Amino acid sequence: MKATAKAHPIQGLVKYHGMRDEELRLPYHDSISVCTAPSHSKTTAEFDPDRESDVYVVDGEEIEGRGAERVRMVVDHVRELAGFDHRVRFESENDFPTNIGFGSSSSGFAAAAVALCEAAGLDLTHPEMSTVARRGSSSAARAVTGAFSHLRTGLDDEDCRSERIETDLEDDLRVVAAEVPAFKHTEAAHEEAAESHMFEARLAHIHEQIATMRHALREADFEAAFELAEHDSLSLAATTMTGPAGWVYWQPETLEVFEAVRDLREEGVPVYFSTDTGASVYVNTTDEHVDRVEEAISELGIDTRVWGVGGPAQVLDESEALF
Repeated sequence: MKATAKAHPIQGLVKYHGMRDEELRLPYHDSISVCTAPSHSKTTAEFDPDRESDVYVVDGEEIEGRGAERVRMVVDHVRELAGFDHRVRFESENDFPTNIGFGSSSSGFAAAAVALCEAAGLDLTHPEMSTVARRGSSSAARAVTGAFSHLRTGLDDEDCRSERIETDLEDDLRVVAAEVPAFKHTEAAHEEAAESHMFEARLAHIHEQIATMRHALREADFEAAFELAEHDSLSLAATTMTGPAGWVYWQPETLEVFEAVRDLREEGVPVYFSTDTGASVYVNTTDEHVDRVEEAISELGIDTRVWGVGGPAQVLDESEALF
């Protein structure tokens, strides 16, 4: 009863913010994202009826506290679906920086959900497994279905699940990931989202944002899709900054990247910035222009990685197990 899975992290394009149900992690509104590759999380899970307690290890360290609670939410749901109460050994690792705004919780919980479901012998579709991953992180639901995906809001697993959006942009999109290593606390920001006076304004236009993004992706309209993603990043920041804690994630380097992107755009380069709840920046461009964009960001003294579009979470061969 052992399995290993891999998943790619997400970049939010129309981002969710805040949850109507903290336990089931049901978001207030829909969201759309794209998975970035080759960045990934890998997880091995093994259920053992003779084991006395669960063990959760992430990047070589056993986790406790709130981190362990979130993993346990996913593990317990899988045990419930499988109809047993076996303890689990769980190990996960990431090949990219975590907790700086690059979606590590999305890929981590997506890989966890797929590995756990496989180890438990469950035969579920990717949309069905997305509801399992959602219990750890709402964004993880979209990392399960991969590429460009849409998580619909709802009050149960039948409605609140992820589906993939087919688009020709999958082949041409390149993401220059600008690393600004400032630790962030996404969960705390979600908890107070509805207390911002900007939150109702965000809800008022989010449905049009979703419809417009879906249409742009269907039409493979790069400029329309990623201009919208850039604007949505600013909308999200306005909401986090005006909550009770006044969360400000951006650092001076973040703003330098924004200005570099705008300068490139003035020169005719198709390029747009996007951020989630973190200081690091996704710089979205096309395959034709990625070298020029990466050079411009690197000249700021900022570490970069170049990513493409990642597919759905997948089960790996047993030879790739972490233990």
